[in-house]
Amino acid sequence: MFEGLRARLQKVQGTLEKNIAGAASPQGSDASSVESPDTESGKDPSFLTRVKVLIADREFLISEKDIEEPLFELEMILLENDVALPVADEILRRVKAELTGKRRRIGESVDEIVISALRESLMGVLGQGFDLIGFIKSHDHPVKILFTGVNGTGKTTTVAKVASYLKKNGCTTVIGAGDTFRAGALEQIDVHAGRLGIKVIQHQAGADPSAVLFDAVQYAQAHRIDAVLADTAGRFHNRANLMNQLEKIRRVMKPDLVVYVDEAVAGNDAVVRAYEFEKTVGADAVILTKADMDSKGGAAISIAHTIGKPVMFLGTGQGYDDIIPFSPERVVGELLGDGA
Repeated sequence: MFEGLRARLQKVQGTLEKNIAGAASPQGSDASSVESPDTESGKDPSFLTRVKVLIADREFLISEKDIEEPLFELEMILLENDVALPVADEILRRVKAELTGKRRRIGESVDEIVISALRESLMGVLGQGFDLIGFIKSHDHPVKILFTGVNGTGKTTTVAKVASYLKKNGCTTVIGAGDTFRAGALEQIDVHAGRLGIKVIQHQAGADPSAVLFDAVQYAQAHRIDAVLADTAGRFHNRANLMNQLEKIRRVMKPDLVVYVDEAVAGNDAVVRAYEFEKTVGADAVILTKADMDSKGGAAISIAHTIGKPVMFLGTGQGYDDIIPFSPERVVGELLGDGA
């Protein structure tokens, strides 16, 4: 994933290393300007000792000027790869804070200085991810999970993938077919559930989705099911009637988690939509589909920081197993090529 961004980040990483190596060279370090002491001048022996230590253990400072050019290049790379502007600004601020103003020993690994700064900065905006299994195990059952999002992002298939993931990790589930309006939605979720061997609760086409999901919760309670996965119709945040319907679903179902689903390939559009959904009806976590098709990675980097909610999963294909828990460490390791 994110091959294009990874290649360009590694290029700017090299530029930073080159500039910082220059700052650490004898010509660039402030320690090199110290003159050798004149033993005949009668200076205090303690002064001579301090100078000897400084020469033996020289230090250097990285100035903002040293990294000005590569930071500008980094900003352009982030913006061109659909990283939201406020997030790009935050990454640059963090990189600058990590690199400048600290005394460093000459001989310290320059590549480690740069990789550490980039890693800490990216980790700072990516958040912590979301441990769904841990959440379910630590909460009263059934845990009610409501899936929302816009049309055509693969939400229904994502519900099936999450059901498969939970089943493989020892959690029982029931699916509530709350998308009662989209043509073929009931059949689609029924096929998924049949393949997975998971119970699905559904009403006839056109039924009130709130009633369907209420029944799903009742079934889960009666059968001691661990989690209810509630599918809903795709909707845009600016459609007042559909958003009002989603509010009704929330009131009736009382979900423990609201999960927003969108496409990684949507880039900044996904970030804006996630922000509007979170502001309008709330969201506790995000799932990004089609991450395997996204060479930029801007949405994955931006969403958690923009809306203040973690990314839970990345969808990486069409199969039920093509979903991976979002790991900031793994994403950063892949972007920097350092196996973090």
